[in-house]
Amino acid sequence: MKFSHNLPALLSGAVSVLAFSPFDYFWLVYFSVALLFWLWMKCSPKQAAWTGWFFGMGLLGIGTFWLHISIDQFGGVPMPVAMLLAVLFAMFMSLFYALAGWLSVSLSQRYSLSRVQVLLVVFPAIWTLSEVARGYFLTGFPWLSLGYSQTGSPVAAFAPITGVFGVSWLVVLISVSLVLLVGTIREKVFGLISGLMVVAIVSVSGFISWSEPSGEQFSVRMVQGNIPQKIKWEPAYLDSTIDLYSGLSFQEKTDLIIWPETAIPAFYHQVRESVMVPLQRRLELIKAEMVVGMPVRADDYGYFNSMVSLGTVHDRYDKRHLVPFGEYAPLDSILRPLVEYFRIPMSDFRSGEAEHSLMRVGKYQAGVSICYEDAFGDETAQALPDADFLINVSNDAWFGDSLAPHQHLQIARMRAIETSRYMLRATNTGISAIIDPEGQMLKQSAQGETAVIDGNIAPHQGMTLYARVKDWLIVLLVTGCLMGLLLYQRKPAIAVPSRQ
Repeated sequence: MKFSHNLPALLSGAVSVLAFSPFDYFWLVYFSVALLFWLWMKCSPKQAAWTGWFFGMGLLGIGTFWLHISIDQFGGVPMPVAMLLAVLFAMFMSLFYALAGWLSVSLSQRYSLSRVQVLLVVFPAIWTLSEVARGYFLTGFPWLSLGYSQTGSPVAAFAPITGVFGVSWLVVLISVSLVLLVGTIREKVFGLISGLMVVAIVSVSGFISWSEPSGEQFSVRMVQGNIPQKIKWEPAYLDSTIDLYSGLSFQEKTDLIIWPETAIPAFYHQVRESVMVPLQRRLELIKAEMVVGMPVRADDYGYFNSMVSLGTVHDRYDKRHLVPFGEYAPLDSILRPLVEYFRIPMSDFRSGEAEHSLMRVGKYQAGVSICYEDAFGDETAQALPDADFLINVSNDAWFGDSLAPHQHLQIARMRAIETSRYMLRATNTGISAIIDPEGQMLKQSAQGETAVIDGNIAPHQGMTLYARVKDWLIVLLVTGCLMGLLLYQRKPAIAVPSRQ
C-alpha cells in the first residue's frame, strides 16, 4: 500500500463531490477520475484496490456523510456513534471502487494489454459495471454515480439512450482521453479520437426528440409545508399541519395539487372522515385533482408508505422500494433489535405489490415514486409509455440542511431526462421543483422554507430507448467491449511457414 498513491486518490474523491449538486462543477469529475486512472496505471492489483478504496472514501465519505443526521437527530443515537456508522457505511460502499481497481489492473496484467487498451476499454467497462453493481447490491445504493454530476451538462443527452450509468461511461471516456493526451504520440492520437467520439455521441443524442406533448397544458401546485421532522408525528400538531397545507393549497384555482410524502402524518382510516372527505368536497367544488402522501394501514397487517389521488378519480400507490433500516428491517428476526435501538418513527413499512409505478390522476396516468425510489432509473422507467408525466413526493427533512436534498433533486432531474417527461417534485422541507423533460429546472423552492410552487406542464407521449431496455443496454455494451478485447488478446498466433 503506497501512501503516495492513496492520499492523492482520497483527495481526488473528495474533490469529485464538487461536481455534484449543489456545487455543480460537473467538469471537475473529468480530472479527478483521470488522476485516479493515472495512479492505477502505476499500481499492482493490490495497490489499485487500496487506491480505489481511498477514492471511494473521499467521494462517499464526504458526499454521503449526511447519513449521520437521521441516525443522530431522529434515531436517538449519540452523535459520535452516528458519525461512526456513516463512516462505516462509506467504508463498505468504497469496496466497489476497490474491486474496480483490483479487477482492472489484474486483467490488464494477465492479458498483457497495452495502455491504450486498458484506458479505452478496461477502465470504462469495469467502472461502469461496478456502478451498476452498487446500484443493485442489497437493494441498491446508486447515490453519487458519476452520471448524476452531468445533469446540467451536454453529456446528459445520452441518458435517454442508456440511463445514468451510460452517462457515467461517457464521463470515464472523457477522463481516459485526458490521461491519453499526456502520453506518447500514439496515445495522444487515441485520446483525441476518444474525445471526438464522445463529442459525436453527445451531439447526435442531443438532436433526438424522444417525446412530444399529447395534450394541452394544465396548472400544477406543489405545497411545501416545512413541518419540522421532530414534531411531524406528534398528534397534537395534526390539525395545524392539515390547516397549513389546506390554506396553502386552495388560495387560487389550479388543476392539480400535490402534497409531499406523509404530508398527512396519520393513517388514512384515522382521518378519512375528518380530513379526506372534506378535501374531496373542496376538490369537487373547484374541479381540481390532488395527490397526497400519507401512510395507509394494510388490510391484514402492517402499513404502507402511500400516495393517494383525490378528485374525479381515486387511486393509490404503495411504495415498493423501501429503505433498509429506515422503513423496514432486513432479516427482521435477526436485525429487529438494531432497528428498535435507532428508534426511527414509522420504520416498519410493508412493500407495495404493484408491478409498475403508475397512478391515475384525473384523466392522466402519472409515473409515481416516493422519496428514495426515484434513485432507481429502471423502476421509474417501468411507467413508460403510459405515464403522461412523473411525480415524486419526498421528505428530505431527515437529512437537515445538508448536501442530501440537493443531490436528491439532481437525481430527480436525471429521471426526467431518462424518460423525457415532466417531473413534479413535492417535498416537505425542500427542495420542491418543476423539471422539464430535458432536466431543466423551471421552478424550485428554497430549502427549509414554507413554499408554494405554481406552474404549467403538458402531458407527454413517447418512449425513450432507455425506457425500453433499462440498464441492460449499457451492461451489454461495456461487457461486449471488454469480452471482445480479452478474446482478441487470447487468440492464437498465426504460424507463418518458413521458406526452405
